[in-house]
Amino acid sequence: MNTPVNPATADLSRIHADIKRVFEAQRSTALRLRQSTAAERLAKIKKLKAALLANKDAVIAAGFADFGKPAAEVELTEILPVIAEANDAIRKLRGWMKPKKVWPSRMMLGTKGYTQYEPKGRVLIVAPWNYPVNLSLGPLVSALAAGNTAIIKPSEMTPHASAVIARILRETFEENEVALFEGEAPVAQALLDLPFDHIFFTGSPAVGKIVMAAAARHLTSVTLELGGKSPTIVDETADLAAAAQNILWAKFTNNGQTCIAPDHVYVHASVKQAFIAHCLAALEAAYGKDAQQINSPCLARIVNDRHAARVKALLDDATARGARVLTGGHIDESRRYISPTLIDGIPDDAKIMSEEIFGPLLPIISYEQLDTVIARINADPKPLALYIWSRKQSNISKVMQQTTSGGACINHCVVQFLHGNLPFGGVNNSGIGSGHGHHGFLAFSHERAVVRTQIMLAKMFFPPYTDVTRKLIALFMKTV
Repeated sequence: MNTPVNPATADLSRIHADIKRVFEAQRSTALRLRQSTAAERLAKIKKLKAALLANKDAVIAAGFADFGKPAAEVELTEILPVIAEANDAIRKLRGWMKPKKVWPSRMMLGTKGYTQYEPKGRVLIVAPWNYPVNLSLGPLVSALAAGNTAIIKPSEMTPHASAVIARILRETFEENEVALFEGEAPVAQALLDLPFDHIFFTGSPAVGKIVMAAAARHLTSVTLELGGKSPTIVDETADLAAAAQNILWAKFTNNGQTCIAPDHVYVHASVKQAFIAHCLAALEAAYGKDAQQINSPCLARIVNDRHAARVKALLDDATARGARVLTGGHIDESRRYISPTLIDGIPDDAKIMSEEIFGPLLPIISYEQLDTVIARINADPKPLALYIWSRKQSNISKVMQQTTSGGACINHCVVQFLHGNLPFGGVNNSGIGSGHGHHGFLAFSHERAVVRTQIMLAKMFFPPYTDVTRKLIALFMKTV
């Protein structure tokens, strides 16, 4: 008698078998790529760039299908960063790959030293749903630049984007070089069970802990780009009009679903009402009048019903505890629409003050003393980003010296992600390691320390040990 086969289980078993097959196929490729030249790596990056540009319209259509995202926003936040990453690697990879000479220390006189950059090998890139193309293909550029093979796991919550990414990779690479596996948590777990040489994960701190625990089983190195509640400070000297326009652009792009978006704004009490007035004007200029914003072609939607319900629950909890909606608060769950919302008077025990918002809700919090704000920031987990708007250098210096965050902007927001010469990453709860540009190349490379002997001075310390040996050691202790 034949046992009935569960189609879902059978399909998952097939995917698991495919994952193991591809992972093994990438082993020999990874060994060969240890000797890959800059020309070989650059050819792959150029092919990836060309394939992305050839599929630009499909990426735009996928962004709209998954998020209702405006075309310009897809180009700006999904395609442009990958093209910039690719172009940076194309211009600079030969220099990145060159061994870096180092001066000998006093202990190492008679030797030459240098750092040699080697591919880590087989790498896993686990991408999130909020910027699925950018955060899949951007790290892939770095992985290819460093000479690795890669398997990509995109989010199941953006199926249209995942399908386009899969097509781009199929058109560009053999699966023993770059492969992609779609699916939910069991697929991700099957990948995490494998002994990859590096894992590059972008997502929430909660899932980041799962990834790190899985990596620990194989002593796999990780880059974790996580999130958190990124605070923004607007002091009494700030350019309020510029601050309002910039903060709201950073907050409501992708409908607030950005890991480095301003999470909440501390505004000095003396300028709070003026700042709010500038915010209201900026919102109307960007998206139309409050009640009409649902028809704005410039606003994306929440990714799915579950996340829309989560953001709505944060708003409902805050208002139930006495918070005031200054503008927005309009919700159409059937269309996954939540309007750009400014909130005032939020009590400390509201959930929105402890949970990452990841949606179009912006708490505005009044303060009198900058020290109080700094104390509140330092009481929370270290954020991925911090923003300060000020024209007073002493205030800027105080915030920068007395707080910590993955990155920071002074009189700007979110552009640290686009600065290809800076490392992008978090600290502790908001991430481990960094990426982008040369820092991305380093994340996917092993920096091998090499010493070449020219004069064997070390033999002075070989046994048999004598009084002369002890005197030489004492001399070195004084001079090294």
